[in-house]
Amino acid sequence: MTETLHGPVHRTRPTSSADPFSAELLADPHEFHEALREAGEVVHLERYDVDAMGRYDTVHAALTDWQSFESSAGVGISDFRREPPWRPPSLLLEADPPHHDAPRAVLQKILGPRALRALEPQWRADAAALVDEVLARGTEFDAVTELAEAFPLRVFPDAVGLRQEGREHLLPYGDHLFNTFGPENFLVQHGAPSLPEHAGWVNEQCARDALAPTGFGADIWAATDRGDITEAQAPLMVRSLLSAGVDTTIHALGAILAAFARTPEAWAALRSNPALARVAFDEAIRLESPVQTFFRTTTRDVEIDGVRIPEGRKILMFLGSANRDPRRWSDPGRFDLHRDPSGHVGFGMGIHQCVGQHVARLEAVALLTALAARVETIEPAGTPTRHLNNTLRAWETLPVRLTPDR
Repeated sequence: MTETLHGPVHRTRPTSSADPFSAELLADPHEFHEALREAGEVVHLERYDVDAMGRYDTVHAALTDWQSFESSAGVGISDFRREPPWRPPSLLLEADPPHHDAPRAVLQKILGPRALRALEPQWRADAAALVDEVLARGTEFDAVTELAEAFPLRVFPDAVGLRQEGREHLLPYGDHLFNTFGPENFLVQHGAPSLPEHAGWVNEQCARDALAPTGFGADIWAATDRGDITEAQAPLMVRSLLSAGVDTTIHALGAILAAFARTPEAWAALRSNPALARVAFDEAIRLESPVQTFFRTTTRDVEIDGVRIPEGRKILMFLGSANRDPRRWSDPGRFDLHRDPSGHVGFGMGIHQCVGQHVARLEAVALLTALAARVETIEPAGTPTRHLNNTLRAWETLPVRLTPDR
């Protein structure tokens, strides 16, 4: 990002009194996002004294300029330079070069498309088995619990190498973690009492001897034997898989299933051409943005649209708003399998772009392909309800009715 992106210098920045972490706006943020985009490239949020970005070009530019907008001060509202984090910071999300480089290089190899090819046949078989099991129980059910949660929890912990006992800790731990990126509101307070139990179990699973001899976790520890990372870094990297590799995929699958239930012509297109599953995945990520927000912190004074932002300011980037910016996307509220969704910022952008996105994409493609082979139609069977989280956009319930192939 250049010193001055647009317009005259030192323009008065617009302000907003809205609370994006209120229950009302977490449940339905789109009107607020539109107001944010229309107000300007940078808007001061009075309630939290942070600066916000909602336009695609501005968010994209900040995400790719890690030198000016750092992650190492925390990707939440807390500033790690002034207050200690509640857990050791992530070596991926909350670190910048050079500390970020070695862990990311290791995980890119472990979680890359080439490495995942070995898992694809089994995951496709697991998806087909799950669809058969669900349809055997009935054609009307909650797609969140029966599909969106069931499939990742069926395949991902095994791929990491987790033992079976205790896996019920994964979802509440991840939910609380993403809540803590926001203010200490009602959501954080709700999860805090049970956090020690969930975090304790997760941390125990990151040790070498707690993991299976094969899997993503074992591969991370093998990197210490080669000297690619240190023994102190390995458990934090395993923890990243457990904290960021489950909830986000579940909510992405929920977004995809909801989009297809609302758009029968898109489901018909997928049935005719299962190769569209990959496009459907990225289009649903663009449309719903399971990860709605992340913070950055300025490392220097910057000028954006004539507004001076001083060094040390927290910047709240609205990924969900950027992904629906009509300046970048035509008819942005529409789920469109003919659209090219590449370039969306649902996985971030730049050096901190989600390293596990290929895992999530493979899970989604496996499940969608299995459903397309067995299910003629997907339609709503009731009113869905939202699960509120300070960072994530998710469904609590998603009632659907399937029509199986005859």
